[in-house]
Amino acid sequence: MYKILVVEDDQKIQKALAHLLKAENYDFVQAYDGEAAVEHFYRENFDLVILDLNLPKQDGFSVLKEIKNREDVPVIILTARGEEMDKITGFTLGVDDYLTKPFSPAELMLRIKAVLRRYRKGRGEEEILKYGKVAVNLKTREVLKNGEPVELTSKEYALLELLFKNPNRIFTKEQIMDRLWPDTFPEDPNIVSVLVRRLREKIEEDPSSPRIIKTVWGVGYKAEKI
Repeated sequence: MYKILVVEDDQKIQKALAHLLKAENYDFVQAYDGEAAVEHFYRENFDLVILDLNLPKQDGFSVLKEIKNREDVPVIILTARGEEMDKITGFTLGVDDYLTKPFSPAELMLRIKAVLRRYRKGRGEEEILKYGKVAVNLKTREVLKNGEPVELTSKEYALLELLFKNPNRIFTKEQIMDRLWPDTFPEDPNIVSVLVRRLREKIEEDPSSPRIIKTVWGVGYKAEKI
């Protein structure tokens, strides 16, 4: 099921969008201002963002920049601002589609499906992820370092795939545990730290000074391309 972040300060429009998305069986999270949108985006994983521009606390273009700087997630701007310069700015910043209000619900749903379809196709073509001298084949689950096979446990591979598929995206320990142990909560609170250490020992040139899997102190972990 696709998960969509809907950023819109108008409660009536949020209600209408919720009705549309529920009818199509999309999972979604609603944010009513720019700051809340960024907080949700940092904490959760989304397949698409529907973004208004005229937002309280943090404007839409600023939110768009933060989203695109962190992760390549498709964004549809849905706004009353139909000026050419706004559209140019949006597409320059990496927006995938731009729809002005008032909008046709049927047209919006078609655009959502089209963007998700393009994005899914593009992601599907990327079968091998490379981070420095480490390569991961997503189809065969083979991991190579300097061209040599690396043996990983199922949890080590799951963590590696999670981080590599989301470059520069910070995952908290709680998010990693939710992803890797969705049905049971590990008793050992240090299990993620231990898993990260073991993975670094296998893929980093110098595990004591990692260049790929980075610790973001007080927050979590992320993968950086080198």
